[in-house]
Amino acid sequence: MMNILNIALKELFGMFIDDGALALLALLLIAAVGSLVKFAHVDALLGAALLLVGCLMILAESLTRAARKKFQRK
Repeated sequence: MMNILNIALKELFGMFIDDGALALLALLLIAAVGSLVKFAHVDALLGAALLLVGCLMILAESLTRAARKKFQRK
């Protein structure tokens, strides 16, 4: 049982270490949109849309960067 927990924790930790830029940008996006909703009184639905679009853009950038690295190695 402990072995399964160790593997799960390593995988979870590895998600943030493998692509640090992805994790950092996602955290910054969440903080920015959360601040807009809380302090600038942006509508929650608009905040959700901003999160969706922002996350998709971050993911696309990360995939593009990974593809570039993979093709440069060959």
